[in-house]
Amino acid sequence: MTPLDNILWNCLAGPHARYALGTGAVRRYADGFSPIVGFADPTQPDFEALAHCAAIGEAFYCDRWVGPCPRGWSILSQALMCKMVHAGPVPPCTSSYQPVALTDADVPAALALTALTKPGPFGPRTIELGAYFGCFVDGALVAMAGERLQYGDWQEISGVCTAPAHQGRGYAALLVTHLLQRQAARNQRPFLHVMSANTRARALYARLGFTHYMETTVRVVARNEDGNTSAHYRGCNRV
Repeated sequence: MTPLDNILWNCLAGPHARYALGTGAVRRYADGFSPIVGFADPTQPDFEALAHCAAIGEAFYCDRWVGPCPRGWSILSQALMCKMVHAGPVPPCTSSYQPVALTDADVPAALALTALTKPGPFGPRTIELGAYFGCFVDGALVAMAGERLQYGDWQEISGVCTAPAHQGRGYAALLVTHLLQRQAARNQRPFLHVMSANTRARALYARLGFTHYMETTVRVVARNEDGNTSAHYRGCNRV
């Protein structure tokens, strides 16, 4: 086992504790960050504790839990997700374009891009969790990627997305390579999450040196107002 087996909890109870809410065996990102929850034991999540720091109707992504839904919660979606780790070497950059570091001024554009492409949970404060970079065409943000979860020397690459009209031009590979080079300079171990069904993205990451680590179930859950339990699997956005 490695910290990646329960990276949500390890990150939220460790390096990102200052961004988290919760006590005991549950932590969640505060409002404005990615709506993600980590449990000390993801196979037996403490939803009672989560209810104390979750508003009615608030939805969260959680990883590895496959048990029945407890009373007072709904499963909004469910899918399989792959964790991949970079096995090196870091690929060379073959583009003359230099990715641009995103700032608070770029948050509206980043939110619009993620709403369009749905790369996974992303909030207006997510770029505070690490370095985020983008590619711009005629002043418009058309692709982005950045860093989110971390623990020890493990560093996640996340939020990789490209506007549909600009796909196939190498932006995702450029951005991921840029992040890999930065992380290699810091002696970090890159990893990422990608939905199992997203074969195109998985193939790209494999070409960039990522290998399969494990496959888990990712669910989106929400607290019910009436305390009833329901489950509606409608598929899950890419993470």
